[in-house]
Amino acid sequence: MMKKSLLVISMMLVLAIAAGGCATKRDLERVQSQEMLNRAKADQAAQDAQAAKAAADAATLKSEDAAARAENALKIAEEREKIAAEKEKVAAEKEQIAEEKAKRAEEAFRKSMKK
Repeated sequence: MMKKSLLVISMMLVLAIAAGGCATKRDLERVQSQEMLNRAKADQAAQDAQAAKAAADAATLKSEDAAARAENALKIAEEREKIAAEKEKVAAEKEQIAEEKAKRAEEAFRKSMKK
């Protein structure tokens, strides 16, 4: 009889452990809802990452465009500076020619006054 009662107690203990160790429907639903929440968070994070990448790409394009415009402006400024230097050189040459002409005219006038 003792064996029988020991066997019954052992069986009850095994059943209690087995029932306690199994997940209930509620536990499964909680795990599923947590998994869905984690997936939603991961999807949102992926969308945020894509949006950030798109914004970074747009900023890169804008900065490249601004750099190209600045480079063009620099080239134009250099060309204008070169043209201004050439005009200054031409003006200096004209001034020198005018001075030489004035000198010759003065010499011609002095020669004419000596006669």
